[in-house]
Amino acid sequence: MPLSATDARHLRVSLQGAVVKLSERCLYQSSKWAAELLNALPDIPPTRPDLAPAPGIGGYLHPVFAPNNDAREAAMEASEFDRYLLAKAFFENKEFDRCAAVFLPETLLSGITSTKQAEATTSKGKGKAVHFSSDPLLPGISQRSLFLALYAKVISGEKTKDEDSEMIMGPQDLGTVVNKQLLMVSRFLERWFTERKSGQNNLPPSQGFLEYLYGMVLAKEKNEDAALGYLLESVHIFPWNWGCWLEITNLVARVEQLNKIIPRLPQNIMTFIFYTNTAINLYQQGQSLADSLNDLLNIFPTSSFLLTCKALLNYHSKDLIAAEQDFNHILALHPHRLDSLDHYSNILYVLNQRPKLAFLAHLCSSIDKFRPESCVVIGNYYSLLSLHEKAVQYFRRALTLDRSCLSAWTLMGHEYVELKNTHAAIESYRRAIDVNRRDYRAWYGLGQTYEVLEMHAYALWYYKKAAGLRPWDGKMWQAVGSCLQKMGRDKDGIKALKRALLADTYYDSTASSAGTIDRMAQMDPEVLLQIASMYERLDNEEETKAYMELCVAQEFGGNNNDATGLGDSVSIHQDSSGVGSDTEGEGANRGGGGGGHEGTGVTVATSKARMWLARFAMRTEDYETANRLATELCQDGVEVEEAKALIREARSRMEINSDNYDGMPS
Repeated sequence: MPLSATDARHLRVSLQGAVVKLSERCLYQSSKWAAELLNALPDIPPTRPDLAPAPGIGGYLHPVFAPNNDAREAAMEASEFDRYLLAKAFFENKEFDRCAAVFLPETLLSGITSTKQAEATTSKGKGKAVHFSSDPLLPGISQRSLFLALYAKVISGEKTKDEDSEMIMGPQDLGTVVNKQLLMVSRFLERWFTERKSGQNNLPPSQGFLEYLYGMVLAKEKNEDAALGYLLESVHIFPWNWGCWLEITNLVARVEQLNKIIPRLPQNIMTFIFYTNTAINLYQQGQSLADSLNDLLNIFPTSSFLLTCKALLNYHSKDLIAAEQDFNHILALHPHRLDSLDHYSNILYVLNQRPKLAFLAHLCSSIDKFRPESCVVIGNYYSLLSLHEKAVQYFRRALTLDRSCLSAWTLMGHEYVELKNTHAAIESYRRAIDVNRRDYRAWYGLGQTYEVLEMHAYALWYYKKAAGLRPWDGKMWQAVGSCLQKMGRDKDGIKALKRALLADTYYDSTASSAGTIDRMAQMDPEVLLQIASMYERLDNEEETKAYMELCVAQEFGGNNNDATGLGDSVSIHQDSSGVGSDTEGEGANRGGGGGGHEGTGVTVATSKARMWLARFAMRTEDYETANRLATELCQDGVEVEEAKALIREARSRMEINSDNYDGMPS
């Protein structure tokens, strides 16, 4: 539902203020995000244009440029304005250490660090209380300047970390280089918050940015619970910092955790946007999520971020055609925007649309060839041409520009698999998981790689991790079932493959609660054939026959009972392989559709199933059925010679039976 004119104006002013405040603190990505969202708001003309004061006339001052509400903070910001401009200029010129030194000289920082080290040595790890009475005093500067200085230190540490790291995937690239500035920044902020929480001094209220910085530092130090507390505190104070919301998203591993966090968040539109984005990152699907996204698009109809979320929702739902159309729309609205185009290139790769992928690679290269997204797009193009060495070269280039580029790590793993370099593939996938443990593609890739090495126990563990992240993706459960089959665990394999059928099949709520798959639904013949083969090894001929018939029925869309004699339904047990069972839900209504499918037509799997049924009919002396099935096999063009032999044998048996019948006394 669109906002009222009054709410839209309040939202516009809030976003304008957010852009200014974020830019003042050099949080450029968050500032860009807020500015894009601001310009996605439809224009609302003033109700009385003749009464609207022009900026700078008659003493009018836009609320965005009003001084700080707190008098003490405003006074400090005014007194240090010259130094602040100098520090900001240093930051913008990427002289981060000079920027920090304007407000926080090295002597001050080293003093605080050495004091904390002495305290740690004295306490000897016994958890004694720490007193700051003898510590050096913290500098009396504004929160804006303090944030800029400490943030510059963090960025300086990241820059040094990248410089000290070895060549991507080189012999010494172990991924163990750390940001050496995090410890100092963490100790400084610990002091700052300890003094604030002690209540001894009458300090001005917090602005929320130092909470964000401390939470970000704690997250990098793997102290996730404390980090989440500070990040939640930050979004309560200043909810327009999108970088803070992204840090919270990175700490959310499962949907259950997201649902627990939601009540602790402020009730505003940013929480709504955060929930939608995080749910999509957790591969959630369903009509409710799509409706939420559409509600946001009614407010921000041209938002590139929200349109990208819609495209990714379709992408994760395997609706690649709709996802491609969404990205085409984004590219038409924002032709110079490179964000998330790596996902678009993945879609074009899967759809095998080489001309479009070539155009996209050329476009990205002409806009900025040194953006990680551009390198990933070009790498995907070379991969589609089967030039895997060149693809690896561009993925490595993307990682040289940004070592946290998730797509590049995962795709480079795929390329190494193609090049039969399993060691490098495993390392690439592991590094992708280090960047984002929610990336099911990396877990699945590790499973595939270990399966190639015939290390099925390892492969099964990684496949289960992937299935836990994507519980309604039939491909994940099919991999689990196939791996169990190779390990000789047929009963468990059958359960996993039945779950794969449930994942990829549209069924109504009645069938879901009953644990059955409707015969009218479209299913994968390969999976049905695998299940039937495992039942055959378990000597369960009845179930084997049922699934072989169901496999053949898929040629006609799963609804040709006359041809197969299939019963009303095939029971699917509700038990699972123990992974992801607590994440079932919204994805259940995605998959193969209902009875409107045209069927798969003849496939190798259905022909094998038909051959088994023909042999079974011969064993049970149903020679007419055997003759019909074998005749169909001859028309399929699969196993023709064996089918002809079956036809000859079935007809001879039918003739013998006919002669015996004729010779019987009346």
